[in-house]
Amino acid sequence: MRLSSRARAISPSPTMAIDSKSKQMLADGIDVVNFSVGEPDFDTPDHIKAAGVAAINRGETKYTPSSGTLELRKAICEKLRKENGLEYKPDQIVVSNGAKQSLYNAFQVLLDPGDEVIIQAPYWVSYPEMIRLAGGLPVVVETDESTGFKMTPEMIRTKLTDRTRAINLNSPSNPTGAVYSRAELQAIAELAVEKDLVIVTDEMYEKLLYNGAEHVSIATLGEEVKKRTITVNGMSKAYAMTGWRMGYSASETIYAKAMGDLQSHSTSGPSSISQKAAVQALLGDQGPVEAMRQEFDRRRLHMMDRLNRLPGFTVKTAPEGAFYLYPNIAGLIGTTIRGRAIHSSDELAEVILAEAKVAVVPGTGFGSPNYLRFSYATSMERINDGLDRIEQLLREAQ
Repeated sequence: MRLSSRARAISPSPTMAIDSKSKQMLADGIDVVNFSVGEPDFDTPDHIKAAGVAAINRGETKYTPSSGTLELRKAICEKLRKENGLEYKPDQIVVSNGAKQSLYNAFQVLLDPGDEVIIQAPYWVSYPEMIRLAGGLPVVVETDESTGFKMTPEMIRTKLTDRTRAINLNSPSNPTGAVYSRAELQAIAELAVEKDLVIVTDEMYEKLLYNGAEHVSIATLGEEVKKRTITVNGMSKAYAMTGWRMGYSASETIYAKAMGDLQSHSTSGPSSISQKAAVQALLGDQGPVEAMRQEFDRRRLHMMDRLNRLPGFTVKTAPEGAFYLYPNIAGLIGTTIRGRAIHSSDELAEVILAEAKVAVVPGTGFGSPNYLRFSYATSMERINDGLDRIEQLLREAQ
């Protein structure tokens, strides 16, 4: 038996692998504190759930158009107009089974074999794999604390070749929480126009902002920029709707039609029930979103303070978005903890899970091996419990 070269080349998602392992440990009766997964611990707001239940009770459980219902695509257009300053028509919107599928669709319709896509490290773990699955080559721009975990046009220029097709952006960022300013995005937008590059921008965490940070959709920075931008967003993070699987893209008609056609031959389209709930999420009461954001902010500051007091951990800059902290753990490389030598963040994460029963994600999967990702999308009680366990473990580092 033989798998395709495409299948053999896929690397499994480290975040999902660690989350699965921690959940199996929980099923086995082991108390694990899970900082690994980017999933809000809040329930989906009641008015959104009610819209889904009502759709079931009305029998709205059939196929919808492959790109999503007209009702939802109109709601997305209204959201983009009011909140982002972007004008789109419903036929420029493609609703998918989560923003992950929207990103996958985008790379599939954009890339030919050998085309290159600029991504920054640290990056979300799925970007390189999606690009490779589309036949493309991820070209990594390294960033760190000194650059605010953001890339500049000058950094991008050093990576450009005649095969460069697109720039991938993620602001606010997973895993760092970095948020690009308007001026920083303007500079990248001008480079994209100059070099005739497409921009694929992942704006999933746009509503989770702190310290007065502003979210700017890069497609607003001029008509030439908008023409070459595919904006991706979804309901999972802001509305605590991870299991509903609702994402969407907004782009020029040529891209939207191609992504809709692709989707018609893959998933046929998104859930009719989830789409009804998504309309209510976008157009209904936004109060629960703000309440969640405020609680995330409280956890962010508390976890950052606790992490900076752990031996070998440093978080130099407070993240301005999302719900992750990304401490540098280089100070622990070369140490020994309970007889196990620590040569990498992978080994440190393994020791923390095995000995402290706390799940964190090593930075290797994000393209930056001297870091760990901590999600604060869990209760303050669990945050304190998990960090107490790690603190006790690290007292034994030698």
